[in-house]
Amino acid sequence: MSLLERRLIRETSFGLAGKLWRISWTYVLLLCALAGVGYAALYSAGGGSAEPYASHHILRFAFGLMLMLSIALVDIRFIARLSWPAYAVAVTLLVLVLHMGHVGKGAQRWIDLAGMQWQPSEMMKIALVMALASWFHKASWEQMGNPLFLLPPALAVAVPVVLIVKEPNLGTAVIVAAVGAAVFLAAGIRWWKVGLIAAVIGLVAPIAYGHLHDYQRARIITFLSPESDPLGTGYNIIQSKIALGSGGMWGQGFLQGTQGNLNFLPEKQTDFIFTMLGEEFGFVGGVAVLGLLALIVLGAMGIALRCRHQYGRLLALGIGMNFFMYVFVNVAMVMGAIPVGGVPLPLVSHGGSAMIMVMVGFGLLMSVHVHRDVEFGDGRDNP
Repeated sequence: MSLLERRLIRETSFGLAGKLWRISWTYVLLLCALAGVGYAALYSAGGGSAEPYASHHILRFAFGLMLMLSIALVDIRFIARLSWPAYAVAVTLLVLVLHMGHVGKGAQRWIDLAGMQWQPSEMMKIALVMALASWFHKASWEQMGNPLFLLPPALAVAVPVVLIVKEPNLGTAVIVAAVGAAVFLAAGIRWWKVGLIAAVIGLVAPIAYGHLHDYQRARIITFLSPESDPLGTGYNIIQSKIALGSGGMWGQGFLQGTQGNLNFLPEKQTDFIFTMLGEEFGFVGGVAVLGLLALIVLGAMGIALRCRHQYGRLLALGIGMNFFMYVFVNVAMVMGAIPVGGVPLPLVSHGGSAMIMVMVGFGLLMSVHVHRDVEFGDGRDNP
């Protein structure tokens, strides 16, 4: 890169107007389109009314959008310095939620902050990616082969996973572990090491099964045989499959879904909102929504590939992986491919803390894009 090109990069990267110009507005439009899908779905879930779900959804998204754009303008190097403090705050909140958190539906996952209920586990998904990116962004290939160097980041993943399992929130714990593994792989750890850890987890799974809560074991049994208790633990997934099947190729039409409108479909505004979309807009509508979600994931991967510094690459990849895991777990869950885990569909399902933290993550992603060419002092930057 020539001296003139470097100068132009510095001039366009650090001025406010330059940063606004470098924001990927196409990506912002994709997020707005997904939030629009969520508004339509929640309008239907409310019985053809903006209350009580759709109006709150769009207000939260508007706030999240402003938050995202504000974070996008923050220098990525300043964000990097906040990585481990953010992780420490998230761990502290996870500990607090076990002692003074709000109990709902058999789990203790929420804590009251500023008059609102927040899930610290949602914050941890983002904070963990920031911390791992900070740890690995200056690592040499020799360090990546040193088990002692890998021990602290491995503990950084294990601690929140254990705390989230104790809430209990097995679905989110799996997402946190998967996102952590993805950052490890992107940083350069050997595949066989991750495979070895997965094999160990598989060996201890039967022992862990005995320590699960009754409702968690019931979910696994229901996943294997939902028809064994059609009016109890199997009710949710059976109704979800019926609703998806009744949508056919083109769907029953907006506001015309029978399973949703007659309230047979459980949690239609949160966990099972994709099922309601499938019932009303059919296979074609479901594929279109999945296509939009895929574009957002691929956009995040593209931002990671174009970034010139390792911190930004790992941060963007981790945020993209986090979004992908949200989508994968939710969609696979409502189709009966995996046990029900209580994971929302991002920017579509009704919910406050999940949406805000997803938008914070996209703000960090956009900051990576805006500051993709800054000099980070990173030994593994591209030349």
